[in-house]
Amino acid sequence: MKTKAALLLGTVLVPATSTSFAEDATAGPTSGEWMNYVGFGAILFTLVVIIIALLVVLRAIKVISIAMLGAEKYQEILDEQAAEKAGRKVKKDKSETMLKLLSLKPMSEEKTLLIDHDFDGIQELDNPTPAWFMYLFYGTIAFAVCYLLIYHVFSVGQLQYDEYKTEMLVANKEKAAFLAKSANRVDENSVKLSTDQAVLASGQAIFKERCAACHGDHAQGVVGPNLTDDYWLHGGKINDVFKTIKYGVGAKGMPTWQSQLTPKQIADVANYVKSLHGTNPANPKEPQGEKETDDNAKPAAKTAIIIK
Repeated sequence: MKTKAALLLGTVLVPATSTSFAEDATAGPTSGEWMNYVGFGAILFTLVVIIIALLVVLRAIKVISIAMLGAEKYQEILDEQAAEKAGRKVKKDKSETMLKLLSLKPMSEEKTLLIDHDFDGIQELDNPTPAWFMYLFYGTIAFAVCYLLIYHVFSVGQLQYDEYKTEMLVANKEKAAFLAKSANRVDENSVKLSTDQAVLASGQAIFKERCAACHGDHAQGVVGPNLTDDYWLHGGKINDVFKTIKYGVGAKGMPTWQSQLTPKQIADVANYVKSLHGTNPANPKEPQGEKETDDNAKPAAKTAIIIK
């Protein structure tokens, strides 16, 4: 009977699916929609086939069992299994563990729990609230009191918005540390020309502290060359300027700064020197070196930076 019902279900569902496909086809579905329809139909058809196969297998097992044991013996086994299931169920419902967990009394003691009053013949049992529930209830009250004192009265803990601000501060510090670490990986091959005001301000501060003694406050040149004209002793590109500052030129009195300045600081100074090109300071030193045209945005300043 079950097999016939499954077969009937399959014969109804599959044509219905095909009909819906035909109706959709007249409406002109796209190729993507067709793929969805085909996939859905295939899944549905597969499920129907699996259900039918399972029912057929179960039917076959039943027929084989009856043939081997006989109809009467087979029915006895079914009755015994049903009785065992019913017995286990009753035993489980009356299990001592469950009763203890729920703080209940067994059904045999129900008469001793009846409350004296009744209403319209209906009486009430005097079963106490389970102990686990009461512990949970009192625990929530204790948690609420502690939460109120910690977060709203004494402000020991941080509320959501304060916690967000703290996490943002930590994230900003980690970001700054990461950027600083990344910036210190720069060298004469990877340094880039920058017009960022923060970079130029950092380079200016270092220049005034370390370089002005030899190149002048405005890089007009004193002992060292003028850094604002078009002439260069050791190259005028940003990479050349960085390299000259980093390694120095010992023969001409230009010290090496790689042991005193970080790569980022050297890059900042090099970019500041490049920004001074064409500023025409007062009393500039005469040109030195060869005239160069910078391939960057504009010609760079002279680079033989003698920094003290």
